[in-house]
Amino acid sequence: MSQEPWGRVDETGSVFVRTADGERQIGSWQAGSPDEAMAFYTTRYDNLVAEVRTLEERLRSGHAEPTAAQTTISRLRDQITHAAAIGDLDSLASRLDGCHALVQQRRDEAKQAKQAEREAAVAAREAIVTEAETLATKTSWKVTGERFKELLEQWQSAPRVDRSTEQSLWKRFSAARTAFDRARRTHFAQRSTEQAEAKTVKEALVKQAEALADSSDFKQTPKSFRDLMAKWKAAGRAGKSDEEALWSRFKAAQDAIFARLGQENEKTEAEQRENLGKKQALVQRAQALLPLTDLGSAKTTLREIAKEWEGIGPVPRDERAKVEGALRKVEDAVRAAEQEQWRKSDPVARGRAQSTVDQLTTAIDKLRKQLHAAEAAGDERKASEAREAIEARQQWLAQAEAALQEFSG
Repeated sequence: MSQEPWGRVDETGSVFVRTADGERQIGSWQAGSPDEAMAFYTTRYDNLVAEVRTLEERLRSGHAEPTAAQTTISRLRDQITHAAAIGDLDSLASRLDGCHALVQQRRDEAKQAKQAEREAAVAAREAIVTEAETLATKTSWKVTGERFKELLEQWQSAPRVDRSTEQSLWKRFSAARTAFDRARRTHFAQRSTEQAEAKTVKEALVKQAEALADSSDFKQTPKSFRDLMAKWKAAGRAGKSDEEALWSRFKAAQDAIFARLGQENEKTEAEQRENLGKKQALVQRAQALLPLTDLGSAKTTLREIAKEWEGIGPVPRDERAKVEGALRKVEDAVRAAEQEQWRKSDPVARGRAQSTVDQLTTAIDKLRKQLHAAEAAGDERKASEAREAIEARQQWLAQAEAALQEFSG
């Protein structure tokens, strides 16, 4: 008889295994010794242990697919329950329970991962939709249109989500894209209308500019063209090709106008320089009158100069003040001499000057009599006052006589 902790072989060759449920016969050994029977059935147990260990390792490493692993557990559990093997079958069955727990853990992890993937997929599509809704009101048409194409490609390549969620998100995405497309079509339709209107206005402006290019009204033409330029800027832009063609004609007219104005300005400048020379000669002729010796002759000459001056025409603006100022100085000198002559010949003013001299002379004579009376009376105070009064009036008399003398000059 051969015996181990987990089983035995009796004297008849019957083989038994021990479990928590008791002893169970698993076979009959007649081909050899009891020890050989124990070794044979122990090897069977070791094979089961190897399968359980392999399953445990695959589950711990994450390489075992939960459903396939559960099938393996069920198969091994049936094998262990009815195993014709000697060993700690109860412990091996407990290890299968642990494997079952690992399978459930892997299933929970897979479920969580799948849920996380779904949430990530929904979030990715939600982000696409949110950006599309933000772009729906943008007016940078080209850039936004390209971005919508990129978002559509992202939508098509994004992980799938459940049908209802995807349909709901797609409805929002499609609505945003439609709103942008509608606004873009409206914008370009309106711009097309505006460009057509701008083309009509600018065609008329070009014709007016080309007409001005032949104008001989060099004073009004620059102002008229500035008005046309202001209207051109306010008219908006025509289509690209039309705008370029119209601007080319408008610019050519502008160049022609200013080329003619330049020629006219050169001609005018030459004439003004010639006028300047003539007026400078008149200024020299006028300056030769100074200092004045014959006022009447000077006045006659100055009138002749003024008449010639008026007939000459304008001079360069930067020289005008200088040449006119030089002539004005001579005119001022003649005018001052004329006023002085009038002042000296004014009978009213001469009469006032003579009256002043007479009054002062009379006053001095009276004061002298008072002085003689005071000295005779020995009144030094009155005599001193009379002397001071006489001295003051003699000074005034000298000034008055000098003023009267001017009327005799």
